[in-house]
Amino acid sequence: MLRGRFIASRIRSLLALLVLVAPAAYAATAENEPIVVKDPQYGEVLFYFYQEDYFPAIVRLLAAQSQQQFVNHAEEAELLLGGLYLSYGHHLEAAAIFEKMLAGNVSTEIRNRTWFFLAKIWYQRGYFDKAQQAFGFVEGELPKNLRREALMLQAQMLIETGEYDRAVTLLQNFDDKTEWASYARFNIGVALVRSGRIEEARALLDDLGNMNPFNEELSALRDKANLALGYALLQDGQPGAAKISLQRVRLEGPFSNKALLGVGWADAEMDNFQRALVPWMELRGRDLLDSAVQESMLAIPYAMAKLDSMGQAADHYLNAIEAFYEETNRLDQTIAHIESGQLFDEFLEADPADSAGWYWQLKQLPEGPEARYLFYILASHKFQEGLKNYRDLNYLHKNLDGWQGSIEVYENMLETRKQAYEERLPRVEEALARADIDGMVSHKLESDSTINNIEESRDWLALSTRSEFEMWGEIAALENSPALRADIPEAAEVRDKIQLLKGVLQWQLERAFQDRLWRLRRHLTETGEALVNTQRSRRQIDETMRNEPLRFAELSDRVYDLGPRIESIKMKVDDSMDDQRAFLKSIAVAELQAQKERLNVYTLQARFALAAIYDLSTSSGEAPQ
Repeated sequence: MLRGRFIASRIRSLLALLVLVAPAAYAATAENEPIVVKDPQYGEVLFYFYQEDYFPAIVRLLAAQSQQQFVNHAEEAELLLGGLYLSYGHHLEAAAIFEKMLAGNVSTEIRNRTWFFLAKIWYQRGYFDKAQQAFGFVEGELPKNLRREALMLQAQMLIETGEYDRAVTLLQNFDDKTEWASYARFNIGVALVRSGRIEEARALLDDLGNMNPFNEELSALRDKANLALGYALLQDGQPGAAKISLQRVRLEGPFSNKALLGVGWADAEMDNFQRALVPWMELRGRDLLDSAVQESMLAIPYAMAKLDSMGQAADHYLNAIEAFYEETNRLDQTIAHIESGQLFDEFLEADPADSAGWYWQLKQLPEGPEARYLFYILASHKFQEGLKNYRDLNYLHKNLDGWQGSIEVYENMLETRKQAYEERLPRVEEALARADIDGMVSHKLESDSTINNIEESRDWLALSTRSEFEMWGEIAALENSPALRADIPEAAEVRDKIQLLKGVLQWQLERAFQDRLWRLRRHLTETGEALVNTQRSRRQIDETMRNEPLRFAELSDRVYDLGPRIESIKMKVDDSMDDQRAFLKSIAVAELQAQKERLNVYTLQARFALAAIYDLSTSSGEAPQ
């Protein structure tokens, strides 16, 4: 009975592996559709967005919104801003944007996408009621890729709230032939196991455990299905069947340690302790930080004791106690290193902040003896999100440093413009003083009056050219010559010729009169328009001369105020980084303290077991062999 309760407790301690699975890295996505960009500013935002430079995308999006530059993409830009805020973990700001959009008159497609993202936000933050309510507002059908994810999220919420039958019903209607279907079947199996329907879950999980995967994600899912089924069968008292499932888990996969431990307990449950030692001895040489490896170090001497090898059991208990002691000391050193704050600076040095946001992933761990513990610390979703926030704050701090360094450039630019303005102003004022615009206007009005008089009197001679006017004067002088007044045939002949010349010239002038009058009026009209533009420009120049000093003063206030403002923001960022560092310390230290407590418990169990062996040897009068 004692042995059965011991094995059952080990199995129950590992049944937490039955967790929900959703395809994250290998989620099927819809085919990319071309985006027609009509606002250049929106195109610039999308450029940075698709480069995964979310911070400059947010900056440009907010700047364009403040200047009302999104004429054709206002709704899309607002939805994108919500997503960008979400990428930085600002779920409250993102939710506020989405809810504001839903209050307006938006298209059904955007409305459905908005409700979907809002539901996803609430789900990730643990507000399942709000998430279900948001899903209920979706009208019609979502796009296919979002429809799969929405269905999976709804099923996961039902499972997490204990509504297993509803989750199974929902997932059984999952009509899909992509990898999502495999994840749906796994979650059905989890729901069935949690509801106690082991035999129904067995068929599904066994089918997944025997599938032929074609990528790493499905290989991991197959291992997890075998592991979940194996421990469920162990819990149900079927060690033989459990062992078959557990042995299908890859020896080099992420779940191999738990599988090896489970195989050993399955053999132990069937009283085959010799066989149980095989997987447990394999585990002994693996990373001691893994709880399965730690447990195997106690399981090995337990099995040896059952095989009456008390001496070997005692040695292995001693080895376990020593290993646990050394590991505890290393944990103490790592905790001290974390509490000093140096670890988080090493994170930033190991992965420079060239990008930020939700989708950032740490690619390289800092070097040092503490690195081996980071895998387990980073396994915590809370720590990963906190580390992203810390990294984003550092990214913002560096941006503020860059902006602060640019202030001097803006100050020099402003001073240069002021100096150029002050140098050009006297020349402009002198040129304006020489320009008699009022005199030009008076002269234009006089010209209009003169033209009117010429038109009324039909003074065709007034519109003659200089040569025509001179010719007219010469003819008039000849006509008034005293010699032509003589009463002789020669004089009469000259007078007739003069009259003919005069008539021809007058006829030419009268014929050209209307055309010349029209051209002259057109030139005067253009002159009037030019004078009006000149007067308008003069008023603008006067207004600029009055306003430019005020504008320079305003720009000076803005530029010289940037330094204190940025410094104030940097202080807030520094405070936030301190708070985030303290938050990360608490998570990391708590995780390592939990490791220490588990090691202490295992050490205590090993000491008690070792003491029991010595007591047994003393009572029998024999030393452990």
